[in-house]
Amino acid sequence: MNNRPKGLIEEYEINPCTMLITPYVYGSKTYSQIFELEDEFLSPFKPIDIIKKSCEYFGSSYEGRKEGTKQLTGITHKVPIIIDPTNLIYFLPTTSPLNPKCYWVSHEHVLSHKRLSPNSTQVTFRNKKTFVIPVSYNSFENQLLRTALLRTRLIQRLKETERKALYFLQGTRYSEVSGVHNEGIINEIYRGH
Repeated sequence: MNNRPKGLIEEYEINPCTMLITPYVYGSKTYSQIFELEDEFLSPFKPIDIIKKSCEYFGSSYEGRKEGTKQLTGITHKVPIIIDPTNLIYFLPTTSPLNPKCYWVSHEHVLSHKRLSPNSTQVTFRNKKTFVIPVSYNSFENQLLRTALLRTRLIQRLKETERKALYFLQGTRYSEVSGVHNEGIINEIYRGH
């Protein structure tokens, strides 16, 4: 393949350095142009395929992540996706993910954004690189807010689970010392919630 574009890679999983994934038309096929904080790649897969593969890499299906977002936030269209809950990697689509012109943006790396025209927004990322994204300012702003809501709800759930686990562990230690049966503590935990 001598006409292969520079930087073409066969395998790619989204990671904490991934900022933006854009569609890139190459011949009759749609590839993905991937921008990281310090690097840039071209993949022969569509952006949605990279999103799906990355969800699977981190232990869930894309459909599962979509359903999780719906359960946490009630969002059903242009759903932001948690790629990796451990490293808090969240990506937002700029249009319907089925649209071949959909860009995927890392919520974590967006520093600022401003309106350029009715249908384009300039986005500045944490590394100070700017990109013009073909989406209205209001739509992009809405997607950022929806992704922030998803992050907040997930963090709340994680903290709530952590509090319950600490309470349970402290209660178990207390019961071992005092001779109280664990069943009573477990019932107390669930009665209080």
